[in-house]
Amino acid sequence: MTRPLVALGASDPLAVLRGLEAALAGGPALLPVAEGTPALPTAAPADVPQRVALVVETSGSTGTGKRVALSSEALLAGAAAADAALGGPGGWVLALPTHYIAGINVLTRSIAAGTSPAVVAPGHFDADAFADAADRLVTGPAAPRRYTSLVPVQLARVLDDERATSALAGFDAVLVGGQATPAPLRQRALDAGVRVVTTYGASETSGGCVYDGVPFGTVRTEVVDGELLLSGPMLAEGYLDDAERTAATFVERDGLRWYRTGDAAEVWDGVVRVLGRLDDVVISGGEKVPLGLVERLVRELPGQDTAVVTRRASGEWGEVPVVVTSNPIDLDAVRDHVGATLGRAARPAAVVLVDRVPMLASGKPDRRAVRALAGPTA
Repeated sequence: MTRPLVALGASDPLAVLRGLEAALAGGPALLPVAEGTPALPTAAPADVPQRVALVVETSGSTGTGKRVALSSEALLAGAAAADAALGGPGGWVLALPTHYIAGINVLTRSIAAGTSPAVVAPGHFDADAFADAADRLVTGPAAPRRYTSLVPVQLARVLDDERATSALAGFDAVLVGGQATPAPLRQRALDAGVRVVTTYGASETSGGCVYDGVPFGTVRTEVVDGELLLSGPMLAEGYLDDAERTAATFVERDGLRWYRTGDAAEVWDGVVRVLGRLDDVVISGGEKVPLGLVERLVRELPGQDTAVVTRRASGEWGEVPVVVTSNPIDLDAVRDHVGATLGRAARPAAVVLVDRVPMLASGKPDRRAVRALAGPTA
């Protein structure tokens, strides 16, 4: 059995909210789309399997396009487990695009809680607009808590504004994800009284399912050959019209269905530490250098919250790390800081200063564009 798939423009979050309500109730499946951005190479189907309630298109920051198919059961299971982990249902401020799973999550949790999200207008994120939305947020006896979800660059902008920071400090939890949150930014938020919860997840897991390194609800984690695997009721059905990729990404293991994240990770005492993408490793002078760890160290330096570390070909070393940033920084300081932790081979070969680090609408760095800025040779 099938049901129709309806595409809705994500520039109208309330229309997406109504479409999602209908989809969760058994109506047409929903495909939120970003207007003004390149479409995926293949057209979306007119119909999808009956179990599919939501389709999320994602090209990622480095990979090829895919359509992630999610059921009502997966979306609502993720919402219920997240509410339990946060302390109960509440009202949400929506500050993320609704064609990404993190924005959809805000809508799903609002629907499940019976609350109406206060919407920050789509487009360029503005701290004043966020504070205004926080003022409009209404909660009730059945869902008295206040929540929002941000990416690190949004959190930084809020913390630069006194009124918005005061509003954010009044929330019961502020989920921050989409990419690793720099330690100085997190500490700055905590010092301002903001209750930060760092999140990890993907469209394939109905969004964030690991909070502050701890899987919530019945989510399970394993590291197999260095790769993080996730299992639980929030997993996607797979990828629309791509059985090969679905079979490679969703695997059976120990009688459970697992999602292969493609991320390198460690798990100690039940706490997950993500190290970066498995395929985001350069071989420099014969040594493996994980660019995610280099980037994390660079972002610890003052003013480098949004710096990105990418690769550049080198005739001498093979490949080398390169820092792309919009804030000037001394190369020797970067090399010393990184080298002290990761060793000589991990030290960046250059700092490329740009007016603005390219970003996707999700708030993540556009890594393909960043790599182009780094240049072809050292």
